[in-house]
Amino acid sequence: MKKIIAYASVTFFAACFLLPFIIMLFGSLRDMQYALLSPAYWFSDQLTLDNYRYVLSDGIFLRWIFNSVVITVIPVFSQMFFCTVLGYIFAKKVFPGREVIFWVFMAVVMIPQQLLIIPKYIMFSNFGWINSYEALIVPEIWGIMGVFLIRQYLQNIPNDFEEAAKIDGAGDFKIFMKIIFPLAIPVVATVGTFSFIANWNDLFQPLIYMTQENMFPVTVGLASLLGKEGHFGIEMAGSAISFIPTFLIFLFFQRYFTEGIQLSGLK
Repeated sequence: MKKIIAYASVTFFAACFLLPFIIMLFGSLRDMQYALLSPAYWFSDQLTLDNYRYVLSDGIFLRWIFNSVVITVIPVFSQMFFCTVLGYIFAKKVFPGREVIFWVFMAVVMIPQQLLIIPKYIMFSNFGWINSYEALIVPEIWGIMGVFLIRQYLQNIPNDFEEAAKIDGAGDFKIFMKIIFPLAIPVVATVGTFSFIANWNDLFQPLIYMTQENMFPVTVGLASLLGKEGHFGIEMAGSAISFIPTFLIFLFFQRYFTEGIQLSGLK
């Protein structure tokens, strides 16, 4: 009876989590004449790919995809490198104020980004970064949580590797590139996955900094699409297309993602 209850509970919650995706897929294959709660919406055999054809033939949607790729891919690779460098420094190097500096960084995480959005907007406006990629790329060059994850991971690596490399005459940079970085691949992939999902799905900051339609990322573009087109099916088709990259990233890096989380002390 306990197993039956457990499996029934898991199935119920899985269905609850899958329901929005099912609605999205069904909606992307339906014409607007089918209401969301109508039986025809769920049981009609009139499927169509017209919504996908319309979205993919619209040049502005492809521009939104390109913008999302730019503001996502660059921070992903920069965070994977710079977070590893900073995590290595805080984990393995000893210098005055190391713990104070690290925990000051961690305290910044407690500040909601909504409180910083006005001073950041004023600063970026003075820099001329409004409606430019710099406003979304430069603040994401590195991430505090990425540094924390990598630091926790590297603290579990014995110092013997570094000491042996130093005996062989290797410098800090060579030790980092040849020993530390390869050993940290699981957690680096985890940081990259987190960064990709966060930047690809970010709606709040692009909504503030991007006011021109041709500079919208796909999240802001989709938010404006329903009001512009007034078509539920087109909106769902765009959402389904924008979901594919995050799904593939997690699918390909799932093994590293799980391993990195487990070995970073976040079991």
